[in-house]
Amino acid sequence: MMTWPQLLSRARLGKPGSREERGRSEFQRDFDRIVFSSPFRRLQDKTQVFPLAQTDYVRTRLTHSLEASCVGRSLGTLVGAELITRHPELAAAGFNEADLGAVVAAACLAHDIGNPPFGHAGEAAIQEWFLHDPRGQRRLIGLTPQQRADFERFEGNAQGFRILCRLQGEPEAGGMRLTYATLAAFTKYPRAAHLPVAPGQVSSKKHGFFAADVELFERVAEATGLLARGDGRWARHPFAFLVEAADDICYRIIDAEDGVHERLIPFELLRELLLTIIDDPQAARRADGMPQAKAVEYLRAAAMGAAIRQVTAHFLTVEEALLAGEYERELTAEIPAQVGLAQLQQAAREHVYTARPVLEVEAAGFNVLGELIDRFVGALEQMAEGESGQQRHRVHLGLIPEPYRQAEQDPYLRLLAVTDFVSGMTDSSAVATYQRLLGIALPG
Repeated sequence: MMTWPQLLSRARLGKPGSREERGRSEFQRDFDRIVFSSPFRRLQDKTQVFPLAQTDYVRTRLTHSLEASCVGRSLGTLVGAELITRHPELAAAGFNEADLGAVVAAACLAHDIGNPPFGHAGEAAIQEWFLHDPRGQRRLIGLTPQQRADFERFEGNAQGFRILCRLQGEPEAGGMRLTYATLAAFTKYPRAAHLPVAPGQVSSKKHGFFAADVELFERVAEATGLLARGDGRWARHPFAFLVEAADDICYRIIDAEDGVHERLIPFELLRELLLTIIDDPQAARRADGMPQAKAVEYLRAAAMGAAIRQVTAHFLTVEEALLAGEYERELTAEIPAQVGLAQLQQAAREHVYTARPVLEVEAAGFNVLGELIDRFVGALEQMAEGESGQQRHRVHLGLIPEPYRQAEQDPYLRLLAVTDFVSGMTDSSAVATYQRLLGIALPG
């Protein structure tokens, strides 16, 4: 059985002890460190739904992450208020509901920080290149099954863990040095990439760390007391379910809202679906007295509020199962709003995700990311072999920042260095780099 005092460990990865500041908790410091990091800033030019969107209103990964963190803070604070009452040892250890809200908010803030350019289409592009392109398949020869899986199943969540714990800040001393509580809550999928999906386990449908970073996650799991399931799997931190719920609430409701602003979903359909979630019988009357733009915002806010209240209540109902590592469902799948949320997601699939502008840029992303990886891996391979080689490769090598050239002697670490570099690009920089490498556009 997991325990809340250990799950809320204030200790930091790579840093002995902790330093509480007056007026700012360790978890609030986590939030601030993420906000001021360069990978978080780059989310402003990474796809949420509409790649390279030209309209002001449509959300990016940055705005989505900020919104998810607000919902996560509400969930963590509301849950935290009851947990403090149920578990007096938390108050005795100096925790309050705001601390618990800050853990969830920080984890939500970082939940997409590892996404490559073009969002989930970018993940698929990297996977496809290693799985089906002969150039990618050749680069995996000689790697262990665990190492191959990192690329054949490339995952933004695992890349995010790598950014937080290794790439940003102190590479050999915990990266951003976040608290163990925040890192555990961030890791929605606490298993290695090479392991199969465990049927019926939502925490197993993806993976949360690469083979190179297993030892780092083991330290997080040990510090927070996550239950080991053996063979490279752990039970989730209970707050990871709140992080998942915050993301679900935001993208299911807001992707559909963006669809209305892009004229892909009729306002009447969005209104009808949001009203199935809202638990206020007067909501329809109020919305009908507003201009359409204001009505969309009002109904969206009311629906999110209802979903937050329902998730909070359900989390507290299943708390014991969460602490025992026995709960394996999405929280949003077991609340009254789940039908409306599912219908909103289906509406987005039918009207938004299949829109021509979305599909066109996603298709281009497959060419862009595969080509960038191939050329940069080739440059590092040539460097490792000590050859002067082609002028083209020397030019490509000059485009790779120095920190990504340190692992050129090991084929696995070399591939990781390139995926670190390419996945860290924004949508615009990936396209611009691709165009320059192919001579489609020139700098300046």
